Amino acid sequence: MIEVKNLCKTFKVYKRKQGLNEAFKSLFTRKYETVHALKNVSFSIEEGEMVGYIGPNGAGKSTTIKIMSGILNPDDGQCIINGRTPWKDRINHVKDIGVVFGQRSQLWWDVPVSDSFSLIKDIYKVPQNKYERNIKELTELLNIGDIIKTPTRQLSLGQRMRCEIAASLIHSPKILFLDEPTIGLDSISKISVREFIKNINKERKTTVILTTHDTQDLEALTKRIILIGKGRVLLDGQLDDLKEKFSTERTLILNYYGDLDKVCNGLIIREKYDGRAVIEVDTSIISVSDSIGYLSSKVNIIDIQVSSTTVEDVVVGLYKEYKI
Repeated sequence: MIEVKNLCKTFKVYKRKQGLNEAFKSLFTRKYETVHALKNVSFSIEEGEMVGYIGPNGAGKSTTIKIMSGILNPDDGQCIINGRTPWKDRINHVKDIGVVFGQRSQLWWDVPVSDSFSLIKDIYKVPQNKYERNIKELTELLNIGDIIKTPTRQLSLGQRMRCEIAASLIHSPKILFLDEPTIGLDSISKISVREFIKNINKERKTTVILTTHDTQDLEALTKRIILIGKGRVLLDGQLDDLKEKFSTERTLILNYYGDLDKVCNGLIIREKYDGRAVIEVDTSIISVSDSIGYLSSKVNIIDIQVSSTTVEDVVVGLYKEYKI
């Protein structure tokens, strides 16, 4: 469905030194710096996949999304989506995609949300019966039935983002690009948005490309992540495999009776209180099950919790590994 090969994109950024004299000089002579936003970026995404496209600020995530949306033209490379090149066949391409930018709005600020929906319907030439069916489904799933008569400017951030997602799906796109869709949302709104995205992926087979810094979004929605840094794809892999890679250290939280002064090789007591200890396990030396068996022989265990590797651990580990 999506095939990206050797995408390259550069920007010229105006630079000048601080001070009034430098500002005056810049009126006659300007200095520019070339920024390589994308350098030979390649990947493919199948229909119905949900992929996390991650990386630090300035890595090239939004630039890639804008090229795949047809907003930007690359300097070099190919991008084929549903048999089309986005920037060469924009009108037909946008019929198949929905885009949500967390810090940009497609809703008109001073009119009710429902009026924006109606205008989007006309732009995409959505048949009336299909529009009514989609609006009914979207308002129910996103719980926005009570707010679509309200002007966009009067909505909270969480309400507006739910309306933004609904607006991007009015024309039933096959692909949904989500750029920081839960930025600034409260916990309840985030859960609501995540559940909705999972539902449309399952029921409509909508392909979802998610760029976010929220590791809980990645945990809840994606099984595959593509890591980009300094304009290059550094890694493309399954989240479970990456968790396994970074799971050499686990943590046990232990409530117990008895004395626990020393532990065997592979275990480190990080914290210890009266009848409670936090113990780090190096699984390359001793397994979690053997650790629990060893601790059971030393003290009477009341309760034990075993922490698992989180997506945040994976992301931090990747950033360190690739020095980005």
